[in-house]
Amino acid sequence: MLLRLNASRWILGGLIVVGGLHAAEPQPGRPNESERSAIRTEVAAYRKKQGDKAGVPEVADKFLSIPKHGRWLTPAEAQGAFAKMHGKLEQVRWWTIGLDPTKLAHALREPAAIVSGCVRAVRAGLEGAPRSLAYAREAGDFLVWAQAQGGTGGFPFPAARGVTRDKAFEAGEKFLARAEREGRLGEVVRNGWAVDDLSDGGLQFDNGEAGTALFELYEATRDEKYLTSARQSADWAAARPIARNWNYNSFSVYLLAEAYRLTGERRYLEAAIRKTLLGVTPGQLTDGPNAGRWVDAHNARPAYHYIMMRALASLASVMPKDDAARPEILRVLTLGLKARNEEILGPGAANKDKAMEALLIVNRVFAGDVELLRASRSAEALDALGQLASEQYRRGAAPLGPREWGMFLEFVVWREKVSGSSLF
Repeated sequence: MLLRLNASRWILGGLIVVGGLHAAEPQPGRPNESERSAIRTEVAAYRKKQGDKAGVPEVADKFLSIPKHGRWLTPAEAQGAFAKMHGKLEQVRWWTIGLDPTKLAHALREPAAIVSGCVRAVRAGLEGAPRSLAYAREAGDFLVWAQAQGGTGGFPFPAARGVTRDKAFEAGEKFLARAEREGRLGEVVRNGWAVDDLSDGGLQFDNGEAGTALFELYEATRDEKYLTSARQSADWAAARPIARNWNYNSFSVYLLAEAYRLTGERRYLEAAIRKTLLGVTPGQLTDGPNAGRWVDAHNARPAYHYIMMRALASLASVMPKDDAARPEILRVLTLGLKARNEEILGPGAANKDKAMEALLIVNRVFAGDVELLRASRSAEALDALGQLASEQYRRGAAPLGPREWGMFLEFVVWREKVSGSSLF
């Protein structure tokens, strides 16, 4: 987590910070050695202070056992598996253009997940594809409207109070109360949406999820309004200062990597690399019993860990093979994957959704990199998670969220096409 307060002193401790002399403001180009050295020095000091607690999650992991004789869904089983979610989507369709965000108990990450999952189902040619695409467009249009209401290019957060006990909204209420005390509420709220996080970085979460979903929706529809919206969110992300929280920065890295993949504009790649080298990779432990995890208790949690794996994998996959920063990013990615993947193959899955998303990306974009998959144990870990999700589905459960379920079913179909049978 990161936010510098002055040019020479870095504050760490749960929330690490970056910035000073306007150094928190976005800077062009790759970070220099002085910038990186300052962060490494203070991360080392923080790690020493934490002692045995470095890399230990703030909430103890709870593991789901992998079925001993589980079987992946067959492509035939996958065909109708997403359409079974349509009824649930029909029940929870709260995303209505014109609603009052101050009374909204949902964040934009939710319709973003609907868009992404539905698009994946369409791309895989699953049953009910026209209806899935209709849901994706409806949720996507709502995201475009909400972005326009915010007026900054980024995707905002509902400025709601007392509507839910969800942790994200509780944090949002504390932020709004702080802004009100400081006389800045008018600065951070517009049309009932929180549009500025005062460099806290929290808005990068929903902006990253919504922006990447709209890039996917553009690919499926070729509707320019979705591309325009997604690019605006990427431009907003590129302009954000390095945040206090390592995983907040990774949401923007993921979005910027996708922006570069789809547009080919080098500025998106450079912004993603800078944010990664200053705001994501420095927090990883490279030795000790928790090597591969992030040093602070919050980002040591498995969901945030795999969110960062997703970003690093996406960035590495679009970087030129000869980019000087790519070997370092691949090292961090490989070590990070191995750290948590080995747990999946041991006590079980401490997280399903984000682990599944990250591992699907890794196994697809690095399908030809046998060494990375072997060293990180990513093929084996995905096989285990696939067994778990498949058997839960067969028992009538909804094993994953809409984004991850759509991605998983798409992968089931894809691997059959590229291998003729199974990759595992």
